Amino acid sequence: MGNEEKRGTPWTDDELDVIVADYFAMLDSELSGKPYTKSRHSAALMAQIGRSHRSVEFKHQNISAVLEELGMPWIPGYRPKSNYQNAIFDAIDRYLIRHPASIQRTRSESPPPPVTGEVFVPKPTFMARKEGVPKGLNRLVKKYDPVERDLRNHALGRAGEVFVVEIERRRLTEARRADLAKKVRWVADEEGDGAGYDILSFDFTGQIRLIEVKTTNGSARTPFFITRNEYELARERPSDWRIYRVHLFATGPRVFTVEPPLEKALRLGTETWRASF
Repeated sequence: MGNEEKRGTPWTDDELDVIVADYFAMLDSELSGKPYTKSRHSAALMAQIGRSHRSVEFKHQNISAVLEELGMPWIPGYRPKSNYQNAIFDAIDRYLIRHPASIQRTRSESPPPPVTGEVFVPKPTFMARKEGVPKGLNRLVKKYDPVERDLRNHALGRAGEVFVVEIERRRLTEARRADLAKKVRWVADEEGDGAGYDILSFDFTGQIRLIEVKTTNGSARTPFFITRNEYELARERPSDWRIYRVHLFATGPRVFTVEPPLEKALRLGTETWRASF
């Protein structure tokens, strides 16, 4: 039971700071593999701030929704809901300013690949651009840009590539093509970036598959960068080249694939220009 006087009233900054900090404490346990009980956390919050169970649970889902927009992991048990109280954006910003390491937080070790029949999921479909996105959320996403952050997070990128190498070897082995599984190569590790793909693999018939891995802790719809070299190789070798978009990496990795022509599956926008005289 919550405080009846608070029913229907906006959460205060102090209350939001408490629940955001508690959410990140649970998320840290989730990513570290430490046991925790959501119901105990909720009960403690209800006693501390006098909000109802329904209100606390909904606010947890609001926090998940904001973290999803930021391309960060969220607690699987709290499915994102985006009917935000605008003050939640500032509360999350205050927490991230005080705890900057939380921006790049991921699980302690690379997750084991799930069953290959479950790891691959359909790619997202085109959606109309969102209208009326809260200004506070736009500001927060620009400040903690998930696209730039994933690009700079080399440890995340390498972990995603290791994950895909294992998936490909397992996929081929399960298809009784152990001969091909042995030939899977992590090109980006052996030769460095610049080839226009990260992993050399094969389909079941032995046709080459050039895989460019894009990894995020965020959702399937988290944007990502494509280099000119990758784009040009996709155009040159459309039957071989693929994107493996690894998402939800920290909490339950899944992969969807994108094949050329890229314009049919992705909304491509120019971000930078090379300037010369």
